[in-house]
Amino acid sequence: MYKETMGFVRGVGTGMVAGIAVASMGSKMMKNNRKLRRNANKAMHAVNGMFDDVQGMFKQ
Repeated sequence: MYKETMGFVRGVGTGMVAGIAVASMGSKMMKNNRKLRRNANKAMHAVNGMFDDVQGMFKQ
């Protein structure tokens, strides 16, 4: 049981480190690239609109 728990904790730690590395690289790219920011903003709005539509279907 101890080995299973340590494996899980090690996996979570590795995932966190990888996520932080990707986020920092993405942040640097977003600051330097206006077109990338614009496209990311459009994609974010499209996903938000899709979620609003799905919520509307469940409310009715």
